Amino acid sequence: MGKVITIAQQKGGSGKTTLAVNLAVAFVRMGHSVALLDTDPQGSLGRWFLARRARMAVPGMEMSTASAWGVTYECEKLRRTTDIVIVDTPPKVDADLRPALREADLILIPVAASHIDLWAVEGVIDLAARERKRTTIVLNRTKAGTRLAEEVAQAAAGLDAGLAGARLGHRVAFAETMGTGLGVQEAGRSAAGSEVQALADEVLALLQADGPLTISTQKA
Repeated sequence: MGKVITIAQQKGGSGKTTLAVNLAVAFVRMGHSVALLDTDPQGSLGRWFLARRARMAVPGMEMSTASAWGVTYECEKLRRTTDIVIVDTPPKVDADLRPALREADLILIPVAASHIDLWAVEGVIDLAARERKRTTIVLNRTKAGTRLAEEVAQAAAGLDAGLAGARLGHRVAFAETMGTGLGVQEAGRSAAGSEVQALADEVLALLQADGPLTISTQKA
Protein backbone atom coordinates (compact mmCIF):
# COMPACT_ATOMS: atom_id res chain seq x y z
CA MET A 1 0.00 0.00 0.00
CA GLY A 2 1.20 3.48 -0.82
CA LYS A 3 1.88 6.30 1.62
CA VAL A 4 -0.16 9.50 1.88
CA ILE A 5 1.32 12.96 2.34
CA THR A 6 -1.17 15.71 3.15
CA ILE A 7 -0.04 19.31 2.66
CA ALA A 8 -2.03 21.69 4.85
CA GLN A 9 -1.85 25.28 6.02
CA GLN A 10 -4.70 27.63 6.90
CA LYS A 11 -2.96 30.71 5.51
CA GLY A 12 -3.24 31.24 1.77
CA GLY A 13 -0.09 31.87 -0.24
CA SER A 14 2.07 29.57 1.85
CA GLY A 15 3.21 27.54 -1.16
CA LYS A 16 1.20 24.34 -0.66
CA THR A 17 0.72 23.63 -4.35
CA THR A 18 4.32 24.54 -5.20
CA LEU A 19 5.48 22.10 -2.55
CA ALA A 20 3.13 19.38 -3.82
CA VAL A 21 4.19 19.55 -7.46
CA ASN A 22 7.92 19.76 -6.80
CA LEU A 23 7.88 16.83 -4.41
CA ALA A 24 5.82 14.87 -6.93
CA VAL A 25 8.32 15.53 -9.71
CA ALA A 26 11.23 14.63 -7.43
CA PHE A 27 9.62 11.36 -6.35
CA VAL A 28 8.87 10.33 -9.94
CA ARG A 29 12.46 11.11 -10.94
CA MET A 30 13.55 8.84 -8.07
CA GLY A 31 11.50 5.97 -9.50
CA HIS A 32 8.31 6.19 -7.45
CA SER A 33 4.80 6.41 -8.82
CA VAL A 34 2.81 9.38 -7.54
CA ALA A 35 -0.86 10.34 -7.41
CA LEU A 36 -1.83 13.97 -6.90
CA LEU A 37 -5.15 14.58 -5.15
CA ASP A 38 -6.50 18.13 -5.37
CA THR A 39 -9.13 18.99 -2.75
CA ASP A 40 -8.80 22.76 -3.12
CA PRO A 41 -11.72 24.32 -5.08
CA GLN A 42 -9.27 26.77 -6.66
CA GLY A 43 -7.87 23.79 -8.59
CA SER A 44 -4.31 25.07 -8.97
CA LEU A 45 -2.84 21.59 -8.70
CA GLY A 46 -5.15 20.28 -11.40
CA ARG A 47 -4.30 23.18 -13.71
CA TRP A 48 -0.59 22.47 -13.25
CA PHE A 49 -1.14 18.83 -14.14
CA LEU A 50 -3.13 19.71 -17.27
CA ALA A 51 -0.36 22.08 -18.35
CA ARG A 52 2.13 19.27 -17.79
CA ARG A 53 0.10 16.73 -19.75
CA ALA A 54 -0.24 19.19 -22.63
CA ARG A 55 3.53 19.39 -23.05
CA MET A 56 4.69 15.84 -22.27
CA ALA A 57 3.77 12.28 -21.40
CA VAL A 58 3.32 11.82 -17.66
CA PRO A 59 4.38 8.26 -16.80
CA GLY A 60 4.50 7.55 -13.10
CA MET A 61 2.12 10.39 -12.21
CA GLU A 62 -1.65 10.63 -12.09
CA MET A 63 -4.17 13.22 -11.01
CA SER A 64 -7.46 13.08 -9.15
CA THR A 65 -9.82 15.50 -7.43
CA ALA A 66 -12.16 15.14 -4.48
CA SER A 67 -14.36 17.14 -2.19
CA ALA A 68 -13.31 17.18 1.43
CA TRP A 69 -15.44 14.16 2.33
CA GLY A 70 -14.40 12.24 -0.77
CA VAL A 71 -10.78 12.19 0.34
CA THR A 72 -11.06 8.93 2.24
CA TYR A 73 -12.40 7.01 -0.75
CA GLU A 74 -9.86 8.50 -3.17
CA CYS A 75 -6.91 7.87 -0.85
CA GLU A 76 -7.94 4.27 -0.28
CA LYS A 77 -8.15 3.76 -4.05
CA LEU A 78 -4.93 5.56 -4.90
CA ARG A 79 -2.93 3.83 -2.17
CA ARG A 80 -3.49 0.56 -4.01
CA THR A 81 -2.09 1.79 -7.32
CA THR A 82 0.70 4.24 -6.46
CA ASP A 83 3.65 4.49 -4.11
CA ILE A 84 2.90 8.00 -2.85
CA VAL A 85 -0.31 10.03 -2.73
CA ILE A 86 0.08 13.79 -2.27
CA VAL A 87 -3.03 15.63 -1.08
CA ASP A 88 -3.26 19.39 -1.63
CA THR A 89 -5.84 21.05 0.65
CA PRO A 90 -7.70 24.40 0.78
CA PRO A 91 -6.24 27.24 2.89
CA LYS A 92 -8.49 26.73 5.91
CA VAL A 93 -8.71 24.72 9.09
CA ASP A 94 -12.12 23.27 9.84
CA ALA A 95 -13.95 19.96 9.97
CA ASP A 96 -13.60 19.56 6.18
CA LEU A 97 -9.84 19.22 6.58
CA ARG A 98 -10.01 16.31 8.98
CA PRO A 99 -10.43 13.51 6.39
CA ALA A 100 -7.26 14.63 4.60
CA LEU A 101 -5.38 14.67 7.91
CA ARG A 102 -6.84 11.34 8.99
CA GLU A 103 -5.62 9.60 5.83
CA ALA A 104 -2.10 11.00 6.05
CA ASP A 105 1.02 9.07 6.95
CA LEU A 106 2.76 12.45 7.13
CA ILE A 107 1.41 16.01 7.23
CA LEU A 108 3.60 18.74 5.77
CA ILE A 109 2.92 22.34 6.78
CA PRO A 110 4.63 24.90 4.53
CA VAL A 111 5.54 28.15 6.27
CA ALA A 112 6.77 31.18 4.39
CA ALA A 113 9.47 33.10 6.21
CA SER A 114 7.25 35.33 8.34
CA HIS A 115 5.89 35.22 11.86
CA ILE A 116 2.34 35.65 10.52
CA ASP A 117 2.64 32.43 8.52
CA LEU A 118 4.05 30.66 11.53
CA TRP A 119 1.16 31.75 13.74
CA ALA A 120 -1.22 30.14 11.22
CA VAL A 121 0.13 26.61 11.75
CA GLU A 122 -1.33 26.13 15.20
CA GLY A 123 -4.77 25.13 13.93
CA VAL A 124 -3.34 22.42 11.68
CA ILE A 125 -1.08 21.12 14.43
CA ASP A 126 -4.01 20.95 16.83
CA LEU A 127 -6.25 19.06 14.39
CA ALA A 128 -3.42 16.69 13.49
CA ALA A 129 -2.78 15.98 17.18
CA ARG A 130 -6.43 15.02 17.61
CA GLU A 131 -6.01 12.54 14.78
CA ARG A 132 -2.67 11.38 16.27
CA LYS A 133 -0.83 12.22 13.08
CA ARG A 134 2.75 13.33 12.61
CA THR A 135 3.36 16.86 11.36
CA THR A 136 6.47 18.42 9.87
CA ILE A 137 6.91 22.12 9.16
CA VAL A 138 8.66 23.01 5.91
CA LEU A 139 10.21 26.47 5.74
CA ASN A 140 9.40 27.94 2.34
CA ARG A 141 10.45 31.12 0.50
CA THR A 142 13.29 31.63 2.93
CA LYS A 143 16.08 34.15 2.42
CA ALA A 144 19.23 32.49 3.63
CA GLY A 145 21.33 34.42 6.10
CA THR A 146 18.63 36.86 7.13
CA ARG A 147 17.71 37.46 10.73
CA LEU A 148 14.01 36.98 10.00
CA ALA A 149 14.58 33.55 8.48
CA GLU A 150 16.50 32.40 11.54
CA GLU A 151 13.94 33.87 13.95
CA VAL A 152 11.13 32.00 12.17
CA ALA A 153 13.20 28.79 12.13
CA GLN A 154 13.88 29.03 15.86
CA ALA A 155 10.22 29.71 16.63
CA ALA A 156 9.13 26.81 14.42
CA ALA A 157 11.51 24.47 16.23
CA GLY A 158 9.70 25.29 19.46
CA LEU A 159 6.29 24.16 18.21
CA ASP A 160 4.76 20.74 18.80
CA ALA A 161 5.71 19.52 15.34
CA GLY A 162 8.75 18.33 13.46
CA LEU A 163 10.84 20.78 11.49
CA ALA A 164 12.39 19.75 8.17
CA GLY A 165 16.08 20.41 7.92
CA ALA A 166 15.78 21.16 4.21
CA ARG A 167 14.39 24.58 3.28
CA LEU A 168 13.07 26.00 0.01
CA GLY A 169 14.43 29.42 -0.88
CA HIS A 170 12.63 32.47 -2.20
CA ARG A 171 13.48 31.80 -5.84
CA VAL A 172 11.77 32.92 -9.03
CA ALA A 173 12.32 29.45 -10.54
CA PHE A 174 9.47 28.05 -8.47
CA ALA A 175 6.94 30.51 -9.91
CA GLU A 176 8.28 30.25 -13.46
CA THR A 177 8.06 26.47 -13.63
CA MET A 178 4.63 26.23 -11.99
CA GLY A 179 3.03 28.00 -14.94
CA THR A 180 4.55 25.59 -17.45
CA GLY A 181 3.67 22.28 -15.81
CA LEU A 182 7.23 21.57 -14.70
CA GLY A 183 9.10 21.14 -11.46
CA VAL A 184 12.25 23.15 -10.82
CA GLN A 185 14.38 20.03 -11.23
CA GLU A 186 13.27 19.82 -14.86
CA ALA A 187 14.48 23.33 -15.68
CA GLY A 188 18.17 22.52 -15.40
CA ARG A 189 20.58 22.28 -12.51
CA SER A 190 19.87 24.95 -9.93
CA ALA A 191 19.93 25.76 -6.24
CA ALA A 192 16.14 25.38 -6.21
CA GLY A 193 16.42 21.88 -7.64
CA SER A 194 18.98 20.89 -5.02
CA GLU A 195 16.73 22.22 -2.26
CA VAL A 196 13.80 20.17 -3.55
CA GLN A 197 15.94 17.04 -3.75
CA ALA A 198 17.15 17.47 -0.18
CA LEU A 199 13.57 17.87 1.01
CA ALA A 200 12.34 14.89 -1.02
CA ASP A 201 15.07 12.70 0.49
CA GLU A 202 14.13 13.87 3.98
CA VAL A 203 10.41 13.28 3.44
CA LEU A 204 11.02 9.78 2.07
CA ALA A 205 13.11 8.95 5.12
CA LEU A 206 10.25 10.06 7.37
CA LEU A 207 7.77 7.94 5.42
CA GLN A 208 10.00 4.89 5.48
CA ALA A 209 10.48 5.15 9.22
CA ASP A 210 6.99 3.65 9.54
CA GLY A 211 7.66 0.88 7.04
CA PRO A 212 9.27 0.35 3.64
CA LEU A 213 7.97 2.19 0.62
CA THR A 214 7.01 -0.03 -2.29
CA ILE A 215 9.10 0.82 -5.32
CA SER A 216 7.13 1.11 -8.52
CA THR A 217 8.41 -0.64 -11.61
CA GLN A 218 7.38 2.37 -13.72
CA LYS A 219 10.10 4.95 -14.14
CA ALA A 220 9.82 8.58 -15.11
